[in-house]
Amino acid sequence: MKKVLDAICGSFDSCEVFYLNEKGKKIEARDGEICAAEFKEEEGYALRAIKDSRPVFSYTYDREDPAERLLANAKALVPVMERDEKSLFAPACAHYPASDLRDERGLAVSDEEKKSTLIDMERTIREYDRRITAVRNCEFQEVDLYAAIGNSNGLLATGRRSLFVFSAMAVATEGNEEVSWYDWRWSDDLKGIDPVRMGLDIAEKIVSMLFAKQIPTGAYEGILTARAASDLLGILSESFLAENLHKDKTQLKNKEGTRCFAEGLRIIDSGMAGPDAFAFDGEGVPSRKNTVVENGIFQTFLYDTYFANKLGKASTGNSVRGSLKSPPKCGARGIYIEKGSRDILASITNGIVIEDLMGTHTANPITGDFSVGCLGYIYRDGTKEPFQGVMFSGNVFDLFKNIRETGTDLTFYGPVGSPSIYVEGLKISGT
Repeated sequence: MKKVLDAICGSFDSCEVFYLNEKGKKIEARDGEICAAEFKEEEGYALRAIKDSRPVFSYTYDREDPAERLLANAKALVPVMERDEKSLFAPACAHYPASDLRDERGLAVSDEEKKSTLIDMERTIREYDRRITAVRNCEFQEVDLYAAIGNSNGLLATGRRSLFVFSAMAVATEGNEEVSWYDWRWSDDLKGIDPVRMGLDIAEKIVSMLFAKQIPTGAYEGILTARAASDLLGILSESFLAENLHKDKTQLKNKEGTRCFAEGLRIIDSGMAGPDAFAFDGEGVPSRKNTVVENGIFQTFLYDTYFANKLGKASTGNSVRGSLKSPPKCGARGIYIEKGSRDILASITNGIVIEDLMGTHTANPITGDFSVGCLGYIYRDGTKEPFQGVMFSGNVFDLFKNIRETGTDLTFYGPVGSPSIYVEGLKISGT
């Protein structure tokens, strides 16, 4: 890593080199057998450099002479790039958070044992109920990642992590009725997932969804599960980004220190939380815990180095890399709603529980308006019945003002996590 950096630095005013080695495997089970297995390894370098205030980016998978390839690509781009006086790289840092994100024992478990566990999970789903007619996408995925980053400011950081994921979709049929349910669970520790328990949860859910019907149009009180709440927090999180502040694409501009959300609500962004947790961000800035909302009061935007420089702030460690092939950008790292003190799902007797949302990509992250499909359960005096085929609409800013309680079941779906949340005024368009 240092050798590549030293070979490049003299050709630019400043530069940054990122190295990634990612080993992965994916195994799929179907009808009690392993039907597919895939093993891959990605290794490469990415370069960001500045020459005469012109920023450039290049990458290579060349293992023989990566510095030469990176230099050739970057030098060819310099003349056509626009000047940007605010471009810069992160300063050197002596300390990074201690992290225990790599499960060496889990990685060392044999593929045969992992295949057997996956088959057990698939069998658990299939045999739960005769009405479960198919199990699809029953998969185990494993990632072993090593990353290093260095720049001309003297920054040099390395880190490792593992990730294990189990996922499956079940289909249940009775008469002319057919429903499906997909779920996945992750952990950086292989023992952090109980695949059989997960299989039972999927099977129970899909059977309970049979013969779901529409519910009447109206405003309901009820609960958004962790899965549904995470989708809505993902929409809201766009308003926390410094890039959107700079582009005037957030309603939270000039509202730091103002109560913008429900009293008691706490929203955290942490680079050490969620499946993308790592000791440093996409630019090598140490990961940290940022309190974005405290007791409903908006505290801070989330900054990477570039937009922090443009806006006269310091980076909050919020640079993310989507892949080796793209430069880092400002983004949430591991944003979540802090959990509450009791299981609110266990106590509901009247109202609705929204389990899943469809079409959240159509929401407007600037205004916060959304209109999405949803499914779940309606409770009447403790008895629940499934519903589907209805629309759930509203505004995420209003919804997060109307949260009355958060549950204990904090769960991450990608870089966004939430517990179940109890909300007033859920607008449903049904029958």
